[in-house]
Amino acid sequence: MTETITPRRSLLGLGAGVLAALPIVASADTRPGGARTMLSAADFGAKGDDSADDTAALQAALDAAFAPSGPAFLLIPPGTYKVSRTLRVAPRADITRHHGIMAHGARLHSTIGDGGDVLAFDCQSTMRFLLIEGLDIQGSGREGAGLSLQCESKQHYLYNFCLRDLAIQGCGGDGARLLGDVFEGQIINSYFRDNHRNGVTFGHGKTAGILSAIHVFGCVFGQNGVYGAEMINGCYDVAYHGCYFLLNRRNGLIAANGCTLLSNCGFENNHEQAANFAGGGPGIWLQGFGTLVGCTAYSMFKQTRLIEAYVVDQLTMIGCAGSGDGDAKGAGLALIGGESKGRATIISPSGTIEYKNGFEALEIAPGSGGGIRFGSNWNSHNLARLGDHHLWIDKSGRLRLKKGAPSSDEDGAPVGS
Repeated sequence: MTETITPRRSLLGLGAGVLAALPIVASADTRPGGARTMLSAADFGAKGDDSADDTAALQAALDAAFAPSGPAFLLIPPGTYKVSRTLRVAPRADITRHHGIMAHGARLHSTIGDGGDVLAFDCQSTMRFLLIEGLDIQGSGREGAGLSLQCESKQHYLYNFCLRDLAIQGCGGDGARLLGDVFEGQIINSYFRDNHRNGVTFGHGKTAGILSAIHVFGCVFGQNGVYGAEMINGCYDVAYHGCYFLLNRRNGLIAANGCTLLSNCGFENNHEQAANFAGGGPGIWLQGFGTLVGCTAYSMFKQTRLIEAYVVDQLTMIGCAGSGDGDAKGAGLALIGGESKGRATIISPSGTIEYKNGFEALEIAPGSGGGIRFGSNWNSHNLARLGDHHLWIDKSGRLRLKKGAPSSDEDGAPVGS
């Protein structure tokens, strides 16, 4: 099957709206084809007894399963498989049938000591419908990433993939790393803990490739040496659903170029490396834009709030909460600043919201002490409006009214004090 993909991955970096505007152009039949059979790593001599070095046997099994005419799936039976060098999948012909690794009950026990990744997919061709399920990767602390999916290419893609029921712990680098033309994928019910760098790193390729349309469901990012998850190289199109970020040494999530969506995610007691609460920070550090729905933060130690954001485009928060007890009884919800063109809308918040550098958000908070909080300065983006009339408070504390947008603090007419 041959298919053509428009160059939307390179265009995606121009703005969030481009993704919806540029469809995939494909041949009439895009269903995965080919035989769907399975090899067993045991047939290649893999022992799984945590004593024999199973690297060569596993590599041979991977080479056979991921060959262009290979059987499609590799079964790694239950057991603990010692791995002393990187297991690499780098097919040079397209694989567009269902294929992958089934490994429930199997652990890769890394003894790698040279900084190499444990299991690496380096796309030299297009890979579609990849599934990795049930795999447990235990690091030694001296390898790189536990799992790496990379496609730094302008011609090839890794997409329509699924990673599910993974546990990646103790690796010397990231738990998992996804870089380049890696898109339209899901990470489900997986656990990234105690890795020396991040739980997961997502990013556009350094030289080529746009990461996008990644959805992360029900995953845990805990006790990692830097961040729970980090989004780098300008990527932003990752959505997190029902995930939990806790006890990471720094932030739970860093999104330096924005984040498409966080829904029903929790952030607990991050910033473990800080000396105290005053030296801590937010669960999320975000720059650019983002949407948060039903996200919460709780701290007893050094996490100061749910989110700190520098808004360049639009930030929307609905039903989010931030609180703390013990040493973190002063923990709140948000600290928000941004550029003059930035907008923020906060609906039904719980927890303290602070602003910096004169930034203002539209707050809608029903209940005791709530109401609608508009901007008060004449040049705010969030002035109260009655039809075509704008209301604001001038420097003398007087309420002023003008039909149309005000052009100065003393524009319009005072209507009260």
